[in-house]
Amino acid sequence: MNNNKTDFDVIIVGGGTNGLSAGCYLGLEGKKALVLEALDKVGGMASSGYLISEAPEHLVHPCALDMMSMRVHSHVPQELDLERHGFKAIELAPGYVYLHPDGSSLVFWRDRLKTAAEIGRYSKKDAEAFLEFMNVIDMFLDIALPMMRVDPARLNVGAKLKVIGSALKNRKLKPELMALLTGSAHQAARERFEHPVTISAMCALTGLAGDITADGGGIYYALLGFLHRFGVGRVLGGMQQLSNAMRSRLEELGGQVITSATVTEIVSSQGMVKGVKLADGREFTARSVIAGCHPKVALDMVTAGEIPRHLLTRIAMAPANAKGSGPLKVDVALDGQISVPRFEEARGDGIDLRKTCLLIGTEEAVLENFTACARGEVPTLPYITTAAPSAADPSQAPAGQDVLYIYPPVMPVNPKEGWDNIREAVADQVIDQLSVYVEGIKGHVIGRRIEAAPDFTARLNTVNGCVVHIDTTSMRSSTMRPAHGLGGDTLPVAGLYLGSAGIHPGGGVNGMAGRLAARRVASYLAKNP
Repeated sequence: MNNNKTDFDVIIVGGGTNGLSAGCYLGLEGKKALVLEALDKVGGMASSGYLISEAPEHLVHPCALDMMSMRVHSHVPQELDLERHGFKAIELAPGYVYLHPDGSSLVFWRDRLKTAAEIGRYSKKDAEAFLEFMNVIDMFLDIALPMMRVDPARLNVGAKLKVIGSALKNRKLKPELMALLTGSAHQAARERFEHPVTISAMCALTGLAGDITADGGGIYYALLGFLHRFGVGRVLGGMQQLSNAMRSRLEELGGQVITSATVTEIVSSQGMVKGVKLADGREFTARSVIAGCHPKVALDMVTAGEIPRHLLTRIAMAPANAKGSGPLKVDVALDGQISVPRFEEARGDGIDLRKTCLLIGTEEAVLENFTACARGEVPTLPYITTAAPSAADPSQAPAGQDVLYIYPPVMPVNPKEGWDNIREAVADQVIDQLSVYVEGIKGHVIGRRIEAAPDFTARLNTVNGCVVHIDTTSMRSSTMRPAHGLGGDTLPVAGLYLGSAGIHPGGGVNGMAGRLAARRVASYLAKNP
């Protein structure tokens, strides 16, 4: 281990969960790691804070809220012993609930038989089709998960044997799987289901991952598989507690974190990384650098001439909200609590919908949202995901009050009018639309906070407001993520590694990309002492 205060084994650019994860795993290897974060605290997209000035006791999650992805990769918090550092999570049961305009609802339970029973309230044929569909999704997950958890640049014989075993075991389902993987999410819903509530619920869920009309978008049904196999969780005390736990673990392992530290150059000379330069003039040296930021941002920071022009062009053209749509985020502090009486009364089973994540948006609305955004227009029909984090964890707002997380997943990245001219009006529209379904919002707003694509770009140093860095498609996975020639275990600059949501296995708060980058760096350092 190097004891020089400005010289490290590895420097990690970006203190999000992937950057912190990379630092922790390298700390476990005895390496001296430095994490540099441009913001005033760690976490990046996995953060929370008191961000509404009029409501200093309402905790806001400006980006990620749910813990589905880390439940899929639960070995990460276990391997890093994060619970000992204050990380605690709870499961939401149920997790997601779809609300239809006619007052009906469909609960996505973790138990698929209970979900099938929900669907059966509308169509017995749909309920049967759902259980058959889940067999196809199970096959997909059994093939995908082993490969998500390994380095795609390695041989991975054990993982591939698992994949082959799953494929052989379920070979009769191969035609259905191929139809799912090559078709669109909308096509899959239309092929299998007949009732508008079932079809709309599937469109609203899969639209969270991307354009439901895109070929290859059938992979978005992984969300449905994850819901039923792993469930949905939340971090007690807010998402910042996860990032703080990772920082604590990193520092316990001898790592160092510097916040408010903007990196302006990843220094490279003659094809070998040397360290980084900061905006304030400080310089740090290291034998390796992990870019925990967007891959384009990272490669653009490398010393001029060190990255070949064709690769800079390739990453510049990698899809990031390429269809013209991205999320809008509205956080609202309320002086009371929300309720969903119309839907709860229609159900009559006593489920407290306030404690769930609510999906709003018919099949028609989801389709209209994507087509409108492609034209640079604000959609007119409601497609909204919303949750009250304070319902599941009352510590996040004053007693008897709520903080509301409103997330329309499909809004124009670059509206014709420009976000600066319409931001407030669009937020008003979204709240008006949501108030048709959820009571206790209008007339109870203490304050609110709004972010659109340009705001995500500015705050999180991403590209085109893309919160998963590179769009989720079958052509941007494995070693093809973020692009051919950039997704393997080597780059043109020796010692430089990508380690964000823009590489395998993709987006989500899980630390897996950081774990992968750490293993690559550990191997590199062992070969280059």
